[in-house]
Amino acid sequence: MENNLEISLLFDFYSQMLTSTQQEAVSLYYNDDLSLKETADILGMSRQGVRDALSRAKKSLYTYEENLKLCERFKKTQTGLEKIIEDIQKVSVLTEKEDVRKLSQSILDTAQKLYEQEV
Repeated sequence: MENNLEISLLFDFYSQMLTSTQQEAVSLYYNDDLSLKETADILGMSRQGVRDALSRAKKSLYTYEENLKLCERFKKTQTGLEKIIEDIQKVSVLTEKEDVRKLSQSILDTAQKLYEQEV
């Protein structure tokens, strides 16, 4: 069974590449945590229609990620920025030189801004 969080993350990156029906179905089912029946009622579709739309959407999302790797790059960037922030905080604490502390703080501020933009 796929991880709902993974589908939601892939949806954040690739939702615009899905059909409008697929977008609505994925949003309701995965992001809003509605059942197939609730999703079908809202969309005016059968449960099987929703299941088919979700199945096609998931296949598309995984195919897009396999080819474009945007989510993978995002996760690597996020992990790298977390490591930079952690390490520069250590450098700042360990040094007694004011110029190194100022430079460390500047690097830390930049890394934190980048991290916040990514999240």
